[in-house]
Amino acid sequence: MIYPLIGLLLGIFVGIYAPINVPVIYAPYMSIAVLAALDSVFGGIRAIEENNFNMNIFITGFFSNALLAGFLAYFGDRLGIPIYLAAIFAFGVRIFQNLAIIRREIIERLFKKNN
Repeated sequence: MIYPLIGLLLGIFVGIYAPINVPVIYAPYMSIAVLAALDSVFGGIRAIEENNFNMNIFITGFFSNALLAGFLAYFGDRLGIPIYLAAIFAFGVRIFQNLAIIRREIIERLFKKNN
């Protein structure tokens, strides 16, 4: 569980302190890519909690989710349809589901230690 958390904290640190400016026109694409990446990170933490983490699945899921989400945002932009909202909804739901499962696993593990 420590590796995804270290990666998340490192990414947040680099994101805050690196002098990277994203043009406003690319903001929807970047927001979708960040949500896709967070979805993968929380999915990785969930897999670690369930003892079925696979690094290859994590890495391929991380990049394929980000690329697909970016493509959906771009494709929707070209069509004039806000398809990116579907990706925001899907990733948001998955992030909260994974977080709920992670929380449940941690609480169950803590109560088993106390009993």
